[in-house]
Amino acid sequence: MEKGLFDGLLVIDCASFIAGPAAATIMSDFGARVIKIEPPVTGDSYRQLINVPGMPPTDEDYFWLLDNRNKESVALDLKNPAARAVLERLIAKADVFITNFPGPIRERLNLTPDDVLPLNERLIYASLTPYGEEGPEKDRTGYDATAWWARSGLMDSVRANPEVEPAISVPGMGDHPTAVALFGAIMAALYRREKTGKGGVVSTSLLANGLWSNGLWMQAVMCDADFSVRLRRGQRGALTELYKCRDDRWFMLALLNHQREWPLLARCIERPEWLEDPRFATPEARRENTGELVSLLEEVFLTADWKEWQLRFTEATITFGPITQPGDHLECRQVAANGFLPEIEGAGGLRTVDSPIRMAGEEKRKPRRAPLTGEHTRAVLADFGFGEDEIARMIENGAVAG
Repeated sequence: MEKGLFDGLLVIDCASFIAGPAAATIMSDFGARVIKIEPPVTGDSYRQLINVPGMPPTDEDYFWLLDNRNKESVALDLKNPAARAVLERLIAKADVFITNFPGPIRERLNLTPDDVLPLNERLIYASLTPYGEEGPEKDRTGYDATAWWARSGLMDSVRANPEVEPAISVPGMGDHPTAVALFGAIMAALYRREKTGKGGVVSTSLLANGLWSNGLWMQAVMCDADFSVRLRRGQRGALTELYKCRDDRWFMLALLNHQREWPLLARCIERPEWLEDPRFATPEARRENTGELVSLLEEVFLTADWKEWQLRFTEATITFGPITQPGDHLECRQVAANGFLPEIEGAGGLRTVDSPIRMAGEEKRKPRRAPLTGEHTRAVLADFGFGEDEIARMIENGAVAG
């Protein structure tokens, strides 16, 4: 196995679903050894998300594949005293312990910081919660759809107008940025440990990250901004609007430097006469005639397919953004040039999504397939000093599976 920046670091992923485990995945990309703790038989409940109605069907469990690559799975029944002994031996040698179990479950399983940190004074205890560590909702369960997307105000903020029903978030949409925040907290704690020799507790929450993601609007509210009016299509300005092409693909114009970019756009779409047209010649005139300009641009963009407009905009150095679909990235030269979709080792060309952090001079490990439930139980227990007879007894009494 190739080494990496975090070679020698041991991470215990004692969490479920996405945000906590994905922070461990980022560490694994840089070479950390990550041991995933799962219940015997059923495994992490995240394994069942693929079966929820509405998930695009395929033979691969793409959820599990993405967020648990590179990990070793150890199946432990944490309610069993023998399994507890295994976990404590792992914790004693670990650098990072990640959990998102609700508070009451942590207390029942003796997995609070007060329970865990005395086992290893250098341990980083990384806690992920839906709504924060304190307050009346600290023990509430939640997912990114509820705590990051809906509760933060993002779900309401992105509606096109007040009459449009709120949009459901894409699975993991808030979990992955929250995982990056937890990863950052872990890195800060490891840096502090280098200075002090001591571990400690770090935490983040889905709600905190949702508020941060919606931070500009939140800051506006705290500055008494007036949100009573929500602009509809055609009211945001013709040069910062969404448009449809002949092939039904959509894109967004984002021309904020009007003085430079308005002439570029007019020439790009072969309407140079608009530069002298009194309706559009000045920023004030374009603002006053926004609706008319939007309608004219809509007619123009419907005359060609997206690929043609993309080429024209690129050559004209206009700021734009395609409204892409997931499949578009598979053949995207920009994505390929940056290695954003690396191949999974030994998976016949199957690719995955790289974590979003790079460091010059440091190579990430090649992604490996996510494990089966308890796939590495026997091997890990042997690594940590358990004999074959001990392992067999624990399997027999249900403390572990593998």
